[in-house]
Amino acid sequence: MTPTPSLSSPRQKAEALVYLLAFIACIPAANWMIGNLGTVCAPPHGPCLVPVWPWGPKGMPLMAPSGVLLIGLALVLRDMVQRRLGRAAALTAIVAGALLSGAVAPPPLVYASAAAFLLSELADFAVYTPLQSRGLVLAVLASSLVGLVADSILFLWLAFGSLDFLAGQILGKLWMVLAALPFIHWIRKRELSRSAA
Repeated sequence: MTPTPSLSSPRQKAEALVYLLAFIACIPAANWMIGNLGTVCAPPHGPCLVPVWPWGPKGMPLMAPSGVLLIGLALVLRDMVQRRLGRAAALTAIVAGALLSGAVAPPPLVYASAAAFLLSELADFAVYTPLQSRGLVLAVLASSLVGLVADSILFLWLAFGSLDFLAGQILGKLWMVLAALPFIHWIRKRELSRSAA
């Protein structure tokens, strides 16, 4: 089993705190983005959209609600919280993120956001925990894939009563997970070099 690195140095404690705070902040920030930031915003309660792929239906770009970018990042950060602070801290952060999500989301998104966040992060937790001993990058990738699909389906259905943006949701989150993997690989290499020293 891959050991959790100790948090004996001030730098390791600071890294763990950054992962924790960034993870919790991703959710309210994503909810704000959905209503305020995008290349196209559909009034009055529709989501603000961003392109996630140049080719979609009818020759138009594939679009997704703008919050997908931060939700993909949140899935990776949750894994790093668990790696640095342990399972109890990760579960506490999931609950805190769900509560905060429900507290700051616009009324139509409150239940959808909180429920989707809670389900997707618990699914991420369930997959990451047994896989982390087989490799950090594999665990982060597999758990994030499960989490992003669960989050996308539940959020779209509860928030908008439609799965119209499902392909864009999944792809947008996947881009963020893939963009984070080189950083995760670098973290793993750094951990190994520290433990060998």
